[in-house]
Amino acid sequence: MIKRLIGETFLRVAGWKARGERPPVDRYVIIAAPHTSNWDMPFMLAFAFIYDIPVRWMGKHTLFKAPFGPFFKRLGGMPIIRHRPGGVVGQMIDAFEENEELVLMVPAEGTRSHVDYWKSGFYHIARAADVPVVLSYLDFSKKEGGIGPALKMSGDIVADMDKIREFYAGKTGMKPENVGVIRLREEDVEEVVAHDAADSEELDRLAGNL
Repeated sequence: MIKRLIGETFLRVAGWKARGERPPVDRYVIIAAPHTSNWDMPFMLAFAFIYDIPVRWMGKHTLFKAPFGPFFKRLGGMPIIRHRPGGVVGQMIDAFEENEELVLMVPAEGTRSHVDYWKSGFYHIARAADVPVVLSYLDFSKKEGGIGPALKMSGDIVADMDKIREFYAGKTGMKPENVGVIRLREEDVEEVVAHDAADSEELDRLAGNL
């Protein structure tokens, strides 16, 4: 209740509106775009508070050491060890298998600057863990944001990304010049390793270390 009030107050002061509804599932990967400024995080947290979404995020394990470790965990942080067998993707797949409720936020763009490709970690985690990808967004031109559809990744990367591109078309970041191209590197290769045929190291490589 308190978090919802904080989120609603933040958006009201900023003059923004919340769109969409809380996803009807308890386990999913959520991505947010476009990501172009430091202001994106407080806005996304406000929407998470309003929709009562217990967002979790990945962080290098060294971030969770004393004295700030407990604080980061309370904020939803999940420590990962990049060089552990199975890699980052494998650890997140394990996390979904071990939790009946898990909302994992993955930074598809990976940076606030312009990029020619999104990082594909979100796609491979969702496929391998058999959970949907929920699309969330910020549109600074309309001063609105919120939750979009929950999409099941089919394995046809181009077709799946076409749906994602369609959803984000026309949505403007705070710094439009920083908006990245919504495209995965795998769309530019003739052979894409299917999630059920690839080992975790290959998935981690394709994901660009998230």
